[in-house]
Amino acid sequence: MSAPDDGLVRCDWAVGKPGGADFELYRDYHDKEWGQPLHGQVPLFERMSLEAFQSGLSWLIILRKRENFREAFAGFDPAKVARFTDADVARLMADEGIVRNRAKIVATIANAQAVADGSDDLSELLWSFAPTRRPRPETLADVPATTPESTAMARELKRRGFRFVGPTTAYALMQATGMVDDHLRACWVPSTGDDAAR
Repeated sequence: MSAPDDGLVRCDWAVGKPGGADFELYRDYHDKEWGQPLHGQVPLFERMSLEAFQSGLSWLIILRKRENFREAFAGFDPAKVARFTDADVARLMADEGIVRNRAKIVATIANAQAVADGSDDLSELLWSFAPTRRPRPETLADVPATTPESTAMARELKRRGFRFVGPTTAYALMQATGMVDDHLRACWVPSTGDDAAR
């Protein structure tokens, strides 16, 4: 049973019809996760991976399959995923619980290997590109698809061997993990003010 409309003002993309399919799932993601500062190698590797799988698809598809993804990809522990073999690729391609895209599956394994082979902590690396806080956007039209910081992040990640991390995906990752605060100005979700991490 979906939760009723609570009357709170939310970002336009998170507004659905109460009682509609996935209304609560999407609303909870907006209210409790999206734009909240996220740190740690495993949580950020998960978000990076899911953003790559989302490319070209609705985020709602990813949310519906999230627990299946976690099970299929060993909880998104990069050290474990980095050891995946061709047999794992075949297993994942047969898993109806996830998005079965060979290029994205192979990229996730390659990205885990890049994390495992790297000398820098993934969390520190990604957060090093977080820009200075700016005012929240007034409308969705004011939200950019890329920024100089996301372009720089994508360039550095590619240099380190990461795949499926273009500037648009990098910016979506920055939004989802609170590196930028793109909740609309009228949205009820409080600003995190996580400037200590910048």
